[in-house]
Amino acid sequence: MRSRQEEFLRVAPRASSFLNKASIVAEGEVENNAGSAPNPWKLCSVTRVEEVKMIIRLLPIWATTIVFWTTQAQMITFAVEQASTMDRRIGNFQIPAASLTAFFVAAIMITLAVNDCLIMPLWKQWKGKPGFTNLQKIAIGLVLSIFGMVAAALCERKRLSVVKAVSGTTSTLPISVFYLIPQYFLVGSGEGFIYTGQLDYFITGSPKGMKTMSTGLFFTTLALGYFGSSFLVSVVKKVTGSKNGQGWLVGNINYGRLDYFYALLAVLGAINFIMYLVCAAWCRPTKAKSASIVNGSGAE
Repeated sequence: MRSRQEEFLRVAPRASSFLNKASIVAEGEVENNAGSAPNPWKLCSVTRVEEVKMIIRLLPIWATTIVFWTTQAQMITFAVEQASTMDRRIGNFQIPAASLTAFFVAAIMITLAVNDCLIMPLWKQWKGKPGFTNLQKIAIGLVLSIFGMVAAALCERKRLSVVKAVSGTTSTLPISVFYLIPQYFLVGSGEGFIYTGQLDYFITGSPKGMKTMSTGLFFTTLALGYFGSSFLVSVVKKVTGSKNGQGWLVGNINYGRLDYFYALLAVLGAINFIMYLVCAAWCRPTKAKSASIVNGSGAE
């Protein structure tokens, strides 16, 4: 039985093959070294070359998962602002707007439970495999985030139609806050898949001595996703703003077009997903290659 690390090393024979030159001894180089250790900038061991290849294979997946976290950031920013304008009453109790993120967390927990207890057994019975691969999990997460932004755009359009109908005569709009649940659930479910798939992909796909770094690489996608959200908001405000201060994103979302912003995120997510498919096809395991070169063992 091959280990997970060995499984990850199933690479396309031509992928990053140019790096193999770093481990080729040039004619006369052994004589010139006169028994001393070779210059690592001129000659590397096969192990180091394979480790570099493994890191290179992580980078395309790393880059194409950043947009998801830009999308996820909207669930704790603009979605909460939407909720603050909507009817949050359940009987005599009014739900705090920020507490709606509980639906987001619940979606993650439900998704993980359903995946482990229902989807994986059915998938194993149908395909004969223990479950989705890490790349498949990431793809599912990206797709769900796109649908989440589409749902968010439709919900915001409905909310704005209510704003227009009441002509701003009330601070709390006569529309239930539970209209926001689909976007919370879709993006939350997407996070359940992409978080586990992305983290496991980075850990199993990194060289033996760089497991800690791979975890840090995963968390950089979260950080860059949140930075990307702030940058995108700034750009949209600058591009869509007019002389009277109106635009897609304004201080009072009742006078903005947040639905256009969500639609923009859906389009960006779709473009990013296409790029991800290309990268995943390049990184997809193909022909088996021994992991003993990198791990220093020949475990079967």
